[in-house]
Amino acid sequence: MNAPAPIHWRRAGPKDVPLLAALNHQLIQDERHRNPMTVPQLEERMRNWLHENYTAMIFEDASGVVAYALYREQPEEIYLRHFFVVRHRRRQGLGRRAIHLLFTDVWPTNKRLTVNVLTANTSGIAFWRSVGFVDYCLTLEIVPKTGG
Repeated sequence: MNAPAPIHWRRAGPKDVPLLAALNHQLIQDERHRNPMTVPQLEERMRNWLHENYTAMIFEDASGVVAYALYREQPEEIYLRHFFVVRHRRRQGLGRRAIHLLFTDVWPTNKRLTVNVLTANTSGIAFWRSVGFVDYCLTLEIVPKTGG
């Protein structure tokens, strides 16, 4: 059995913002999030996040970009806001390998790690549990009625 091709990570910079925004748009679609933002709007938001207090990592192999992660590090916690594996590369273990790289090469081991997952995203919930995350909180809501 052949060993999987190596994946590498790098910190995203300003030139990566259009790519990150396009991937973020796909993430929104895939998880059926209610966010109505367009790719140009997501690009502006991503630019602001990277300028202020978020870090993005891009994961690549010989064929190109396979995933990205967007997170905010605080004194006692790392909040993973986005994690996305490109559609045509899913179910190959790349997400698990990318998360492992974050755990071992990027993030300190002495901080709490948190991620939010939409409750309808059952495959996402299963993935996060499979890499070691445990349930902590469930947010409930009442969506406001539209029109009069």
